[in-house]
Amino acid sequence: MMKTFVRPLVAAVLACTLSFSPALLTYAQDAPAAPTPAQNSAATAVSLGVSKYHYTRAPKPFPNLLAPYTPIKVEPFAMTNSPRIDQMVQGGKLGLSLQDAVELALQNNLDIIVFRYNPWLADTGILKAEAGGVGGVPPGALFAGSTANTPFLNFDPSITTTLSIDDRKVPINNPLTSGTGTGVSTLSALALHTSTFNTQFSEGFHTGTTFFTTWDNTRSSSSSAANLFNPSVQSSIYVGFQQQLLNGFGIGVNTRNIRIAKNNRKIADLAFAQQAITTVTNTITAYWELVYARENVKVQQQAVTVAEKLYNDNKKQLEIGTMAPLDVTRAESELATDRQNLIVAQTAELQQQQVLKNAVTKDPLAANVINLEIIPSDLPTKPEAIEAPSFEQAVGEAFAKRPDVQEMAINLLNGQIDLKATRNALLPTATLTAQYGSVGLAGNQPIVGAGPGTFVSTGVPIVDANGNVLVVGGQQQFLGNPVPGAVTGVAKSGFGDAMSSVFHSDFPDYSVSLNITVPIRNRSAQADNQRAILTQRQIEAQMQQLKNSALLDVRNTYIALEQDRARVDAAAKARELQQQTFDAEQKKYQLGASTVYLVIQTQRDLISAQGTELRALTDLVEAKANYERALGRTLEVHRVSIADAKTGKVEQATLIPGTINGQVVGMDKVYRDIESRNAPKSDPNGAEK
Repeated sequence: MMKTFVRPLVAAVLACTLSFSPALLTYAQDAPAAPTPAQNSAATAVSLGVSKYHYTRAPKPFPNLLAPYTPIKVEPFAMTNSPRIDQMVQGGKLGLSLQDAVELALQNNLDIIVFRYNPWLADTGILKAEAGGVGGVPPGALFAGSTANTPFLNFDPSITTTLSIDDRKVPINNPLTSGTGTGVSTLSALALHTSTFNTQFSEGFHTGTTFFTTWDNTRSSSSSAANLFNPSVQSSIYVGFQQQLLNGFGIGVNTRNIRIAKNNRKIADLAFAQQAITTVTNTITAYWELVYARENVKVQQQAVTVAEKLYNDNKKQLEIGTMAPLDVTRAESELATDRQNLIVAQTAELQQQQVLKNAVTKDPLAANVINLEIIPSDLPTKPEAIEAPSFEQAVGEAFAKRPDVQEMAINLLNGQIDLKATRNALLPTATLTAQYGSVGLAGNQPIVGAGPGTFVSTGVPIVDANGNVLVVGGQQQFLGNPVPGAVTGVAKSGFGDAMSSVFHSDFPDYSVSLNITVPIRNRSAQADNQRAILTQRQIEAQMQQLKNSALLDVRNTYIALEQDRARVDAAAKARELQQQTFDAEQKKYQLGASTVYLVIQTQRDLISAQGTELRALTDLVEAKANYERALGRTLEVHRVSIADAKTGKVEQATLIPGTINGQVVGMDKVYRDIESRNAPKSDPNGAEK
């Protein structure tokens, strides 16, 4: 009773499977689409931010059924500079704060543009791994996929269709069995015509299971009279599965490449974060170097101004006979030296301007940029203490935040995945296969009427015991097929009748098999497993090596930061004392108690002290940026998200701590004081002193 219901139920399931099998092609590639808010949130949690495109999804086949079989369109990156540069230009000059420089670098820096493609390339690796393949290796990753040799599974469903037409004539060697009735003295041919339409659907699953369904149809006809149906149609439907029982068994083994590909996407994000940190740090350094170069030009210009005044005063005194010619020569020599130093400082300014221009533009040769002068609006200042409470805490923060350390930690996870997979691949291969099928046969059949019986000659002669052909009435006798009556018509049946027989399971077919393959010595799998173990140990050593390098980097940048802070205090005090010395020496010279040589010497010392203080301030803010880089704080401190850097659009303004509207708090007052102290003094009557 149960068999009566089971067979039609299985037949109905097979029919539905074959009807909807084309729809299973939806797993083919989907064009990158804009992510939904939910997808954005998930991506942020996994990959440090939201990218502009998601290449883990493939083109959808609806409504365009050809979409999975056509390439997607990827727009080329724009080589033009961001329009924000033109908006910031005033009077032919580009006024730039540190905040503006960081944002423009995120939008235009070519290092950022190049590395932005790596997460997208890692997305394609996930897409390929989810189909059953092996993804690529983004920068920072050590594994493209697992090296374990396990049975291949294709996770994308596939439909294989075979259409064939075969028309031939076969020479007959046995006319009795072929039913052609050919005589012994004549070699005749058997005409055969066969048309085949076969379809197979298969799909693999993460459990190590492969499901398959086949639908085969064959139509054949021949010139033989021995066939029951001519032409005939044979149809069959089989459904079954294969399950790996040892090697390749389990979700963990069969999803290893998918997990490695997803981890590689995280590594690509971290490598992108590392490049963003490097770009921001380099941009900050280039910005402060330009600030230093410009301020150094001002210092050298002041030195030239003072030297020119001293030279002109000495010339006047020489003309009235109150000064020796040697003093005038010394003053002129000092003026020439200061002018040379000014030229060197101006050259350095132009060079640093080009460095910063390259950092914040895609095309520094663009007509609106090539001759553009950059005017930095921020000045370096002594920052507040940003050091961790202890060196141990600083190192712990670096281990937790540095992208390179996190990359190596994920590589360790990938190594563990590969190690477990190669361990499973040591097992023999045992494949359990089970299938159920149903076969149907139909075709045209002659209708025999109720007439007298006749014999139809087969063409095979009748022989006696001696092998002589029997002759009756002067005619040779042949074997014949008895026919009960005359053929009055043809009973036609075809594909529909064959499929009806299939769905009614008139001719069922059950089969179960177990195939076991045991490799002798198993050296290939042993080599893969040993390599995985050695690679894991090597990565562990590299991890410790990287931690030691990070520790040293934190220690060195911390020492540099502390020393530069002390240098600023010492340089400020030295510059203040040297200013007092220079002022006193000028007064003594005006009273005749000093010489030109001493005035020039104190002036040189003052200029050197001013330059030293400016250099110390610049080194201090750069040391701060390097310390933040060593701890992995750069993006956090400047509030730059990886999402902004990936899209090339700064969605919200980055905020530089300690600034108001792009201006460093308190720095303008510091430099006003420096400039006021360096400015030439004048008496109440307007004469310069």
